[in-house]
Amino acid sequence: MSIPVAFNDIGKPAKDLLTKDYPVGGVKLEVKTTAPNGVTFKVNGNRDNKTGIIVGDLETKWADRKNGVSVTEVWTTSNHLNGKIELENSFAKGLKVEVITSLLPSINEKGAKVNATYKQPNFHTVATLDVFKNNLILNSVVGRNGFLVGAEVAYGARESKISRYHGAIGYSTDAYAIAVHATNSMSQYTASYYHRVNPDLEASGKAIWSNKASIDGVALEVGAKLRLDSTAFVKGKITNSGVVGASFTQLVRPGVKINIGATVDTNRLNENAHRLGVALTFEN
Repeated sequence: MSIPVAFNDIGKPAKDLLTKDYPVGGVKLEVKTTAPNGVTFKVNGNRDNKTGIIVGDLETKWADRKNGVSVTEVWTTSNHLNGKIELENSFAKGLKVEVITSLLPSINEKGAKVNATYKQPNFHTVATLDVFKNNLILNSVVGRNGFLVGAEVAYGARESKISRYHGAIGYSTDAYAIAVHATNSMSQYTASYYHRVNPDLEASGKAIWSNKASIDGVALEVGAKLRLDSTAFVKGKITNSGVVGASFTQLVRPGVKINIGATVDTNRLNENAHRLGVALTFEN
């Protein structure tokens, strides 16, 4: 018996194919290094093409895999300090506890969340408590033979009421996966599919309908990924609103990857509505 995916990962293969590897709108740089003692460092930088603003962060992570303990610290160029402590299988088998903190000195704001994830065969549940806002989010997924059924509910202790709820069902195999989500308190519905046509070609699509949208109709998006060889692949996608996206990813050499992406609004070809971006990743 296998452990089902988390609620937020139902339909993830379709979502990843349509959203990942499109670094549009700026120039991104990521550098990952690992010290001999296992401590990892990651530096991220991003320059926005429209505003020219550059933002970045430095992440440090220490992990003791034997005891299931890890500590992550992040310091951003906006002087935001974030931290995370993870304890896996420390209290019970299948239980992972995370304590996530944030400090924003510039606006004198702080935050703290506690996540508890419990995984067992055919069952996966996650609870998140916002300590200062007194909000609780609980989601659970049950799965069997490829079928998944999940639900999520958010409860505000200060208002003493449920603020939102979502539901999802899915089915997955090694070759394909389908999922249907009902989100925003059952006001928006999303159906998605993912298909591994062959070892080099993958396809995906999704349809979104909302009963609160100002314009009736369904938003459609389809995409594909083609692996050129063991070091490169291309992706493309198109929406029914006329936005076309394309990307190319190349592993230049072990530890060095370049990713180029672009989106074009075919309904506004003569306007400044198109986006281009590049992402570079270095890892030792």
